[in-house]
Amino acid sequence: MSLTRKVGNNDFQFEAQADWARRPDGVNWLDVVAVHFTSQNNVYVFNRGDRELIYFDADGNYAGDWGETNFLRPHGITISEDDSVFLTDDFGHTVTKYDLDGNVLLTLGTRGSHSVTGAENVDYRNIKYSAGPFNYPTNLVIAADKSFYVSDGYGNARIHHFNADGDHIRSWGDPGSKPGQFAVPHDLRISASGEIWVADRENDRLQIFSPAGDFIRQIDSLARPASLDFGPDGEVYVFELGYRAGMFPGNVPPGENAPGGRLTVMTQQGEVLCQIGGEDATAGAGDFYAPHNVRVDANGDLYLTEVVWAAGGSKGLAPEGCPALQKFTRIC
Repeated sequence: MSLTRKVGNNDFQFEAQADWARRPDGVNWLDVVAVHFTSQNNVYVFNRGDRELIYFDADGNYAGDWGETNFLRPHGITISEDDSVFLTDDFGHTVTKYDLDGNVLLTLGTRGSHSVTGAENVDYRNIKYSAGPFNYPTNLVIAADKSFYVSDGYGNARIHHFNADGDHIRSWGDPGSKPGQFAVPHDLRISASGEIWVADRENDRLQIFSPAGDFIRQIDSLARPASLDFGPDGEVYVFELGYRAGMFPGNVPPGENAPGGRLTVMTQQGEVLCQIGGEDATAGAGDFYAPHNVRVDANGDLYLTEVVWAAGGSKGLAPEGCPALQKFTRIC
């Protein structure tokens, strides 16, 4: 099993590293759900494991952790420019703001209590109508004015906008596949122009909105996009879960050769510039089994997280040793 490998094409080439994070001895994780970066370039890793919030320096050296935490199921992390840490606990139906040491600054939602959408369990197909915050929220993004948007999520079909103090401003979205409707809004980012980009996972598309929630356009023909981020030159990195892992029971791939997990690099108009993965997953670096989150650091390097255990590894369906976190260092 190779722990490093060069991947990509002549325009987007990376060194993939599957063992970048040097965890302390005896500390394990089943799934890594998301990463983000502090102003000092530390990488905060939110995971489902022994210590759910662990942080490393930019070289992958262990720098600390929050000890034992009490999340029902970690899902998303976003760190603001002033180093506030926002975490989404989807099973807890909460979004919580912390300082870098794990002290609570703000909590939205009530732990264990969710809004009513008609959905049962964690299944978007049961949503009958949209509702307020939260019903299995997935992630959030912070705007220039320090307001933030939350994607909500598995049991809802909405984007919620809050001001910097956590006061609700507006929400938009309904269950479905029409423009402005969602089937698992799983991640969201803000472009340099201020547009809100949403990974509408089970609709196989990205949807793009104004800051007020007005639909602008969409990019179709993706393979269950779980996450996205923007590169230093405005390129879009889309981390696609694909159709070979993490399917909802009863859902089927759209065709015999439907792709597995992959990373797609595209322009903001949807032109594909590079694709990595998409075939049967292996346990080595540079391939994917269950993509969940992608983030790009200040150097243009990528951090890619996967939920291998939740998407099939617990049932023996994933190749043994699939990495839950990889770093892709940009070569060219």
